[in-house]
Amino acid sequence: MTTRIAVDAVRAIERHGAETYPDECCGALIAVEGIIVEALSLANTTTAGARRRFRIGPEGYKLAVHRAQSLRGALAGFYHSHPNEAARPSRYDLDHAWPNLTYIIVSVRDGVPGDVTVWHLREDRTDFDEGDVTWVTAS
Repeated sequence: MTTRIAVDAVRAIERHGAETYPDECCGALIAVEGIIVEALSLANTTTAGARRRFRIGPEGYKLAVHRAQSLRGALAGFYHSHPNEAARPSRYDLDHAWPNLTYIIVSVRDGVPGDVTVWHLREDRTDFDEGDVTWVTAS
């Protein structure tokens, strides 16, 4: 599955990861006409230690849905960072993923954003498959 994402949205994810380092950042992916056009930064509400976990609470989810509706778009998925780790889903990520959504992970090492990867949960929820990405520039 190919994910189409605006370059500006990817840059926003990278900035958010750098700003929250060494903690994990998180946010929502908003799509309009099949293109992820916005990475909406949301508060990491985890109580399990933000350096290794993230959680988007009900208020964040509600904010994301309202933002998507205001753009006449859809909530396409979520993003988060992995401080000093690879941009690959963890077991925690797998256990907390929802089907039919796109997940983007940015690796942030020593405060510097690195790899950005896209993932889709398998229908049987046993693992993620890495997605192909098409970068879209503003026209």
